[in-house]
Amino acid sequence: MQPKFRIAAYGVVWDDEGRILLARGSAKAEDPGWWFLPGGGVEHGEHPRDAVVREFAEETGLTIEVDKPLDTMSAVSTKGVHNNAVIFNVQITGGTLRPEADGTTDHCEWVRPEDVKGQAMTPFVAAVLGFGTPRPEQQYKKTEQHPRPTPPRRAKRGRKRRGQRFGAYGLTTDDRGRVLLARISDGYPGAGCWHLPGGGVDYGEQPREALLREIAEETGQSAEVVELLDVTSFRHRRAIGPEGYPLDWHGVRAIYRARVPEPSKARVVETAGGSTSESRWWDRDKVAGLKVSAALGDALRIAGL
Repeated sequence: MQPKFRIAAYGVVWDDEGRILLARGSAKAEDPGWWFLPGGGVEHGEHPRDAVVREFAEETGLTIEVDKPLDTMSAVSTKGVHNNAVIFNVQITGGTLRPEADGTTDHCEWVRPEDVKGQAMTPFVAAVLGFGTPRPEQQYKKTEQHPRPTPPRRAKRGRKRRGQRFGAYGLTTDDRGRVLLARISDGYPGAGCWHLPGGGVDYGEQPREALLREIAEETGQSAEVVELLDVTSFRHRRAIGPEGYPLDWHGVRAIYRARVPEPSKARVVETAGGSTSESRWWDRDKVAGLKVSAALGDALRIAGL
């Protein structure tokens, strides 16, 4: 049985009295009676920022302005779905607070953290309130990850499917200011481009853990996460990768700043058939002359480099 994944976006807003706005799951929710952060699933091709605006209005009747992402985290639901969540700070700009009509929440309320401590709540609410960080690997025993298939020479005709993935990527540097990059293998979208080290978050894995694992696999470096820079979204309607047929592909990327305190010569150590053909350290002034992926371009722009 294939593991199930979901990408979601949630909003955090506090009032002047130190209360946070939460929504309560209705009888239609996966976990009725639990406290939720206002928000919900990211639709195919939708940016998480747009998703949280839409979901916030549906569940609370309020319009919001979205600030920078507060964090990204993962948790496995009671039904075994791995949820990758983007948590945004938001500001209320209008509307009137009211419950969702015939939806997955039936009540919304400003609450003090101490008043709901010990009550049923999602791991994301618990993390925001300081009651604990989601640890999805405690809810699910990870199975061995299968290596990616060898990229085919040509796509199989007549097949088109949708795909959605949440990934963690790192703008990774050392104390000399060099930038650590990985090159995309043939047979993958963006083949030949220099790219941020990183990749998809596995079932039962936190985004930061995924990033450090991917950096080690793709470059042989031991890194540490410094901060979350931003979250980006892209859609490629006919992406052809190792699957061998066109995919309407939607990707959401958490872009972090990472640091390697003790750098060594970069080398690819992941299993054969991976998406990285080579990796190396680059002086920062050389990066502008490289053929780079859209993700690396986004990261450089976000970081002001």
